[in-house]
Amino acid sequence: MTNNAVSSTARVLGAGLRALLVLTLVCGVIYPLAVTGVAQALFNDNANGSEIKDKEGQVVGSSLIGQRYDLPLKEGKESPAPDLKWFQPRPSNGLGTNSVNTQYSLILSGATNRAGDNEELIQWVKDAKAAVVKDNSTPTYQVKPADVPADAVTSSGSGLDPDISPAYAKLQVHRVAEKNGLDVKKVEDLVKDHTTGRLLGFMGEPRVNVLELNTALRNLAQD
Repeated sequence: MTNNAVSSTARVLGAGLRALLVLTLVCGVIYPLAVTGVAQALFNDNANGSEIKDKEGQVVGSSLIGQRYDLPLKEGKESPAPDLKWFQPRPSNGLGTNSVNTQYSLILSGATNRAGDNEELIQWVKDAKAAVVKDNSTPTYQVKPADVPADAVTSSGSGLDPDISPAYAKLQVHRVAEKNGLDVKKVEDLVKDHTTGRLLGFMGEPRVNVLELNTALRNLAQD
């Protein structure tokens, strides 16, 4: 190999190494730092996981991911019973033992993909409606089957929906007030305060974030 060939090869290798170092610095250091800085400055809450904190400042979860509120699992039971002192979220992908995600497990997300006329799905919905009527009826407030909204008996596409409809939240007010020894009006006001309207007034549906509502409920019960 001639000296010119060696020199040419060295120049090509040198240029390649310089390009590698520059691109590594720009794409691997400067750009990520810039994006992180902008996100922290303009979207601090979102960038940090949309965390929800209680009045002691402890992180209790994310406003983007639903949670279950259940009693400890009893021996011999396949799934825990709901803790009725809390507002309950949507069912997480069905109610049967063959459902995709019954406990809002973050390892798994997705729908059951059962058709609307699937007999098992229909039975789940019927069982769920009966449970909602039974669980939310109190000596002074009787829930009618016709009052049960769709989101009380059906899961979301992800199975991790953090929100419920205002109708489902209001349906639970009397039961939650009774279980926590609170005035019904105070719990109703709590639901109103945590009801988010349509985006820009016309996009989406009004909703209530269950984790935010239960965090506020715990703060109210402790006062």
